[in-house]
Amino acid sequence: METDASNRVQEHIYEALRRVYDPELGVNVVDLGLVYGVEVLPDGRATITMTLTTPGCPMHESLAQGVAAALATIPEVTGGEVHLVWHPPWDPSMMSDEGRAQLGYPG
Repeated sequence: METDASNRVQEHIYEALRRVYDPELGVNVVDLGLVYGVEVLPDGRATITMTLTTPGCPMHESLAQGVAAALATIPEVTGGEVHLVWHPPWDPSMMSDEGRAQLGYPG
């Protein structure tokens, strides 16, 4: 996949991931700062590197299913996987301004 095409697909993926909400917090995974990176391979496979708010997060399966469903909506994505990482550990400073506002954190 060419760089411009890959960048467009990455943008589409981030847009789709903004529709995946943490069911406990009610904020999408991008604005929560849980998505650390998106890589699109030349064959259209996507790798999402992300974390959870806590290692014992009971919503792991729900969020993984939401990410898979989001990827399935993007025609250029031929498949995908989620790499769950714990470093760096998530903390509220990783949230976007929108995420902080939704949870009542100071800007």
